Amino acid sequence: MSQNIKSNLLDFEKPLFELEQKLEEMRALRSKDAGTELSKTLAALEIRVDELRTSIYRDLTRWQRVQIARHPDRPYTLDHIDGLTEGFVELHGDRLFGEDPAIVGGFGTFKGSRYGGKDQTVLILGHQKGRDTKTRKFRRFGMPNPEGYRKALRLMKMAGRFNIPVITLLDTTGAFPGLEAEERGQAEAIARNLFEMARLPVPIIVIVIGEGASGGALGIGVGDRILMLENAWYSVISPESCSSILWRSWDYKEEAARALKLTATDLIPFGIVDQIIAEPLGGAHRDPETTIAAVGKAIVENLTPLLTVPTSELLDRRLAKFDAMGTFTEV
Repeated sequence: MSQNIKSNLLDFEKPLFELEQKLEEMRALRSKDAGTELSKTLAALEIRVDELRTSIYRDLTRWQRVQIARHPDRPYTLDHIDGLTEGFVELHGDRLFGEDPAIVGGFGTFKGSRYGGKDQTVLILGHQKGRDTKTRKFRRFGMPNPEGYRKALRLMKMAGRFNIPVITLLDTTGAFPGLEAEERGQAEAIARNLFEMARLPVPIIVIVIGEGASGGALGIGVGDRILMLENAWYSVISPESCSSILWRSWDYKEEAARALKLTATDLIPFGIVDQIIAEPLGGAHRDPETTIAAVGKAIVENLTPLLTVPTSELLDRRLAKFDAMGTFTEV
């Protein structure tokens, strides 16, 4: 296991890491001494590692999935764009205030032929986090300002004019909470996106690839199909913030995660998420290429049938989908 993985190890992964280290040491010894006894010991250890890996990742708690969704080696929006498209051209600015690097977006050719479909020009956009201190500061940890949402809307309207389908990738802890964001109309920008995406006359595929928190995620999250990676989470609030409000302390974040029911398997029965995209055992950070390929296949499965739906029917279905979420009583 690389030093980078070791430095980013999650608490519940430590027993597995220690066993994997022993396995690597045994393999190094076998290369020098191919004795029968050593080979038997190595084979038994390999079985034990596989069993432990399966047991750990088969029964993850909600809080553990939140931790995996936040793993710094997890593929981000630009990684997905690089793997799924070719000829991608990023566009900048909202034409009102400025550029927001927390949301990236542009047009490119989705390489659908790799995943059993057809190549297709798409608008693809999403939240982008940083990999190191400099880029995290530059992108504000993927938390957009109002100009980020207005940039996204500008690009989506452009896609609507040219009949180009839209793919959005959600991965944020929320909209940026700074004073300047409020001064420039954060709430209005998000609300405007919800309104306009509800009536955008082209197919929209939404994919939660990591964290999907609050209106910060929903601001680019209205679509015809909502997909979610297996270890992503999607909720009105983060577990830490929920804990802080209810218990006046962040110490109850695990309890908050359980109560929020924020995982993909939780959200399927409520109709909030339409499909779960499987991740490699151990999480997307263990095998980004396989994860991105799984996302590509899911896009083909969901986008292809939408391309033949008449616009009026597409919009009616979209509105009906969101109208059916939740329950209410008229008094």
